[in-house]
Amino acid sequence: MKPQDVLKHKPLVLTEYQRAAYFRDGYLVLESYVSPDWLSRLRAAMTEVVDRSRAETRSGDVFVLEQGHSASDPRLHRVTSPQDQHPAFWDFMSDPIMTDLVADVVGPDVKFHHAKLNVKAGKGSREFKWHQDIQAWPHTDYSPVTVGVYIDGCSDEQGPLAFVPGSHEGPLYTMYDEKGGFAVALREADARQIRDSEVKRATGGPGTTLLLNCRTIHGSTQNRSSAARPLLLPVYSSADSFCYVPSPITSPHMGDIVRGKPATYASFDLRPCELPPDWRAGYRAPWSLQQESEKARMAM
Repeated sequence: MKPQDVLKHKPLVLTEYQRAAYFRDGYLVLESYVSPDWLSRLRAAMTEVVDRSRAETRSGDVFVLEQGHSASDPRLHRVTSPQDQHPAFWDFMSDPIMTDLVADVVGPDVKFHHAKLNVKAGKGSREFKWHQDIQAWPHTDYSPVTVGVYIDGCSDEQGPLAFVPGSHEGPLYTMYDEKGGFAVALREADARQIRDSEVKRATGGPGTTLLLNCRTIHGSTQNRSSAARPLLLPVYSSADSFCYVPSPITSPHMGDIVRGKPATYASFDLRPCELPPDWRAGYRAPWSLQQESEKARMAM
């Protein structure tokens, strides 16, 4: 569903001002949106899932490990598809606290696409370079939105998500590096155009929640604190928006209508979108290519 059609429906959670800000800036930050009860359930679920990672010695389909990970000191970058690892995550992602919020920016009929839990362990967890999301999972329109929930909050030194306001209305940049690898990162020449004075960083206490449009340029720096920065990141779209390439992040819940009803027709935005690689030959995580590109640049 396109913004002009979404705006025909009255908001359920957001004020009219907040919704207008999301469509204007390409993101919105809601302080302390998630209740303490939900946060308690999410923390308990996260603890159980992280404990399971103690047996892992290398990154795999579920756990992406940080350097120094061990059974005695589990250090995670990411848990892939957390809704399939513990029922509390899916209970939360399919609850009106999330689906009504999403409906305010995608329309009354809401579809789930995928999710990640970026734990981002403390003491130097990796950055994620400036990028846009939609090139990794192109849809027939640009309604997809990522909802980010800081489970424990986030300070400046923890590597908060950062955004370039209004960039969702600008061009879609290539997410391929100079060697043709799908690094999900702006090339250096494109990234240099971003001025620090225009960047906004999202910090806040536990439960602070972000809405991020799929075209918005964003990234995060290293977590330099001693505490992890768990950020739950489910992705939704309007029900009439369809992903037209297979996703490397799969789930039995992908495509579930979590609010409203299924679409009878597809919504189309004719602005072009770059395609990701054909992942049938195997999926390679983009941060591995980001790290390789950075090492190559430093060696020059």
